[in-house]
Amino acid sequence: MAEKSLMGILMEVNSSTSASLLASLRFAVLPIVKVFTMCFMGFLMASKYINILPPNGRKLLNGLVFSLLLPCLIFSELGRAITLQKILQWWFIPVNVVLGSISGSIIGLVVASIIRPPYPYFKFTIIHIGIGNIGNIPLVLLAAICRDASNPFGDTCSQAGIAYISFGQWVGAIILYTYVFQMLAPPPGETFDSIHEPKLLPTKAYEDESSPEKVPLLTPADPERETVITAKVPTLKDRWNYLVDKFKLKQIFQPPIVASILAIGIGVVPFLKNLVLTDDAPLFFFTDSCLILGEAMIPCILLALGGNLVDGPGVGFKRLGLKTTIAIIFARLVLVPPAGLGIVTLADKLNLFPKDDKMFKFVLLIQHSMPTSVLSGAVSNLRGCGKESATILFWVHIFAVFSMAGWMILFLRILF
Repeated sequence: MAEKSLMGILMEVNSSTSASLLASLRFAVLPIVKVFTMCFMGFLMASKYINILPPNGRKLLNGLVFSLLLPCLIFSELGRAITLQKILQWWFIPVNVVLGSISGSIIGLVVASIIRPPYPYFKFTIIHIGIGNIGNIPLVLLAAICRDASNPFGDTCSQAGIAYISFGQWVGAIILYTYVFQMLAPPPGETFDSIHEPKLLPTKAYEDESSPEKVPLLTPADPERETVITAKVPTLKDRWNYLVDKFKLKQIFQPPIVASILAIGIGVVPFLKNLVLTDDAPLFFFTDSCLILGEAMIPCILLALGGNLVDGPGVGFKRLGLKTTIAIIFARLVLVPPAGLGIVTLADKLNLFPKDDKMFKFVLLIQHSMPTSVLSGAVSNLRGCGKESATILFWVHIFAVFSMAGWMILFLRILF
């Protein structure tokens, strides 16, 4: 009888473990499959056989997502969820973004020192390993998870998840346009393209009247061309423009960041929140409009992402080489997430964030397991290495489909 009961207990434990594992597989793999399916549709729409999403169309779609749909989603969801008390509870989210960038960059430095990427891609390698996507892809994954009514995070899954991710985006923008912008600078006096251009041998010029031997050392001054140079006193507007350019304020205060600031500013003031964001607010029609527009963000961004893959890795693959490309992808998707898991586990032990909030911890974990940031590609374009960045983004997003599924299974097993 004792043996029977013991066997029964073991069978129950095994069946519950199997059910738990199946549930983890379901909630980890199905969102990835949904993301892959929508990306594949975008790929088909951009292919030469259908060509509904040509390069110009994808550029417009990306601009629409970045300038309107994503800010609407952030404003409506973050503003409705945020309070002054929650800001004090959520302080570790932006800190986690900073720690993730530091740990990822250290791993990138070690990897770059080992593989020795071709000149001048040492810092490029560090950045594309260290800086992950903390905004768009996590939002897409959470939306796919929360669509399932039986998701493990409950009824507030979508609103809480979007609020947590949005709260950390402003830090990511500052990191991108300060640290990343400086690290991706080309070598002094050169550009990334000029390094790969063939060097032409100097040719001897034919001697003519303009040769140095025949040019007089002193030339008579032309009285008609003489002008009086006066020092211009900078105005207040000139000084402001200088500060904007110096600190890259236009790049930092992008539409999603402005939406986050507005959502926090309105959400923490009860009077303003009751005026704009609550369901019975007089101006709720504006928030409701933002909610409707925000729902279109996920499919649009996935169609654009899938369409961008139709161009392939491009010429950047030849410049980086196979070894460097593989090293960046492996380090970003395999080596960085365990470091992030260690950071979040240590923070959990030190009680740096709410213990009973599973979604909070899940967001912290997936921030470390995402592929390379898409916005790092935008910064790379500004610095002249956009082709090389496009190669990394192409391959890392393909392999991230499999790595994200594996890491999400592990994270859900840890949480539940």
